[in-house]
Amino acid sequence: MINLGILISGRGSNMAAILAAIKFGRIKNVKPCIIISNEPEAAGLKIASEKYSVPTKVIPADGFKGWDYDQKVVAALQEYGVTPQSGLVCLAGFMRIISPEFVRQYKMRILNIHPALLPSFPGLHAQKQALDHGAKITGCTVHFVDEGVDSGPVILQKAVPVVNGDDEGTLSTRILEQEHQLYPEAVRLFGEGRIKVQGRRVSIT
Repeated sequence: MINLGILISGRGSNMAAILAAIKFGRIKNVKPCIIISNEPEAAGLKIASEKYSVPTKVIPADGFKGWDYDQKVVAALQEYGVTPQSGLVCLAGFMRIISPEFVRQYKMRILNIHPALLPSFPGLHAQKQALDHGAKITGCTVHFVDEGVDSGPVILQKAVPVVNGDDEGTLSTRILEQEHQLYPEAVRLFGEGRIKVQGRRVSIT
């Protein structure tokens, strides 16, 4: 059994998609153990506790940065059984860059979803970047987290066309619909032990 921890900062829609897939049996061998937020008012906390009965914990930054903050997150994850040996950490709208020390402790056990087809348009405002660049196709990517920004090995991707009249809002909405399918699928594959990594290449067995 994989013990799952999810880190959020806001509405937690990707978190909810993953928890729903677990609840309804689309994801097996993965147990949601803790939802952690750096924001006390994050809407996803209420969804996790009331709709899915998953424990939640708020760890405000309080001026702490980097590993000084992340140590608290790691301690909370391990308290709820999400360890580097048997756990999986999913970033779902967690608006912090996690430290290299955190990444090294949970090497190839931290997933993130990004609203672009990486390596194109990493970082913030990926949808606006795609529009400004004149891209005809963008999408979303689930990837392992490494010590760079949106630079870890790619697990799954889904293309989304950019249509005439798109603005950042309409494009973001259509990409998010695909995120809600792609992220649970990646968690399912991880839980089934079907993701293999060799260098930067990820294969699904």
